[in-house]
Amino acid sequence: MNVARISAKGQITIPIEIRKRLRVQEGDKVVFIEKDDNIVLLNPNRLAWNELQKGFEGAAEEAGFQNEQDVVDYCNEVRREMWEERNGHNA
Repeated sequence: MNVARISAKGQITIPIEIRKRLRVQEGDKVVFIEKDDNIVLLNPNRLAWNELQKGFEGAAEEAGFQNEQDVVDYCNEVRREMWEERNGHNA
């Protein structure tokens, strides 16, 4: 368990173990979220990434991708098409 003291200005120092687990450093922002009867401290970048992942849930299956190689192949095909579009088919 980690404990922090609140300063007269309402500031706290996040213990180093917690900063490491959150992957935050000086200058980064954190977000406080109320969950049940608790307040949770989160890294907003990781929160956004998790929400993005949730938004894409099932998209690979809907697109017919069976495995990671299918995704890689699709990305390569899109890159090839973009290259041809920009540079002509004979480039």
